[in-house]
Amino acid sequence: MPTTSDDRPVAPSASPRRRRLLILLFSITVVVLVLDQLSKVWALDNLESGVRRVLVGDLLGLQLVFNSGAALSIATGMTWLLTIVAVAVIVFIVRASRRIGSRGWAVALGLLLGGALGNLMDRLFREPGFGRGHVVDFIAYWNVFVGNVADIAIVVAAVMIVFLAATGVHIDGSREGRDGRGEGEAIQGATDADDADPAPEGTPDASERNA
Repeated sequence: MPTTSDDRPVAPSASPRRRRLLILLFSITVVVLVLDQLSKVWALDNLESGVRRVLVGDLLGLQLVFNSGAALSIATGMTWLLTIVAVAVIVFIVRASRRIGSRGWAVALGLLLGGALGNLMDRLFREPGFGRGHVVDFIAYWNVFVGNVADIAIVVAAVMIVFLAATGVHIDGSREGRDGRGEGEAIQGATDADDADPAPEGTPDASERNA
């Protein structure tokens, strides 16, 4: 580790790769958030509440709905709790992003963060009041579910996270090895061994001591 003139250690700065991945993560977050909010403005201006506009038969349509709960109207009326959960998820993602080392995880977390922020904005600033706002949904799937762009981003992120976890890809970019350890751990162990001080000349090695 680098040191200052008075021999105090200096924390290494983020690697160029990690900086690029952070830029990717937060760029995706901004894109998802902007698309979500703009699409909700369009829906409010062009759709009538409760009236379905057919796009692809019963499969897909547009229908303006104000949702006080989560997906599929779960936890209806518990908006404050959902707001707190959303804030906790956002804090977790931001903290986890400091260890980012995988492009796949950067994309997944960017989608998840953008989606969480999109719906949180509704809960914070829409009617009926701060922290209790109803989420604007307008994409109707069959006669089962009405969602929005933020929901799409969250679902895609969830699928990516499950895939990355199933294939052994860690958020720091390491992968599970055959022996159960992450490749990153194995590499670090080899690096530590290479960096170890060599034995002084004249010191017998293990084979000579056991002879």
